Amino acid sequence: MEGLVVDPKFWRNRPVLITGHSGFKGSWLALWLHHLGARVTGMSLDPPSSPNLFELARVADVVESVRADVRDLEAFAQLGRKARPEIIFHLAAQSLVRESYRDPITTFATNTLGTVNCLEVARHTDAVRAVVIVTTDKCYRNSGRTQGYRETDELGGTDPYAASKACAELVTEAYRSSFFSSSGRRALVASARAGNAIGGGDWAAERLVPDAVRAFSSGAPLRLRNPASTRPWQHVLDPLLGYLMLGEQLLRGVESAARAWNFGPDLKDAKPVGSVADELAARWGDGVRWVTDKAAELKEAEALALDSSQARRDLHWTPRLPLADALDWVVDWYRGHLKGNNPRAQTLSQIQKYMSLAGT
Repeated sequence: MEGLVVDPKFWRNRPVLITGHSGFKGSWLALWLHHLGARVTGMSLDPPSSPNLFELARVADVVESVRADVRDLEAFAQLGRKARPEIIFHLAAQSLVRESYRDPITTFATNTLGTVNCLEVARHTDAVRAVVIVTTDKCYRNSGRTQGYRETDELGGTDPYAASKACAELVTEAYRSSFFSSSGRRALVASARAGNAIGGGDWAAERLVPDAVRAFSSGAPLRLRNPASTRPWQHVLDPLLGYLMLGEQLLRGVESAARAWNFGPDLKDAKPVGSVADELAARWGDGVRWVTDKAAELKEAEALALDSSQARRDLHWTPRLPLADALDWVVDWYRGHLKGNNPRAQTLSQIQKYMSLAGT
């Protein structure tokens, strides 16, 4: 593929729809696309936590923000007709493993049927030329191996969240083959599987960084459910760069881009939860610490890693922030926030700094 670096001129005035734009990753993407000059419409429910980056960074001031549910096909279709996006980034999801045990019905309806609805809207909205369906590294059937999973490996899931995302991948492949593969198709469809994204502005429940910030800022010990579990940690901007690079290729009509993609960190950055907690505590200072939560009831996969060689080879995408740097950026963001720094300014500053690293 040619022209593989994200080009700000390419996105200028381009109509974009982001589902789930009020979430942590969606807010970062919305601010980045606005910074690139895109005309962004966002569709989501209310932010999933309080506080949240969407409200603190006043994302609604710079995008056309619509409150709607991806499970509501008519509302989704109506927005598609009004916004007429050229590309849809589908991020809306119920994204917490433990919540999926508490409410599996909502998890499957949002993550699986929501993906069906997104692709239906793309199929019937003539302006749409590209769709990026964002799923997760947990869509693979986890065999406990330490080598990274590849895009051709078996999908599956033993918890409702992972299973719902594996279903979303199957839905995407079915729609791509059934409705977006003929010579008369209007859109190219791809899916993106990323690792455990970390970054400033995440206050979701039961995630390592938000739990650490809440504990450390209050002087309480951080409680870890499974400190030995290994995860592919990456700064949120690394997978978002992948989504933007992938979206650009789809919009340019590069048919080979219409497939599944992994956007994970270097394998050396797949580290145990406890090790990352140690690194966070060292950067935070103040004598903060963590303890094992022996009351945790639900066990999660012990090991998980992604093989992103396809994205490196065919998109020329690489993660720009090693884990050590990513943790520096994370702690700097939250420390700045606690000092009263402007959340949007902090976020945009890190986006601009990252763009210089990425050569965009």
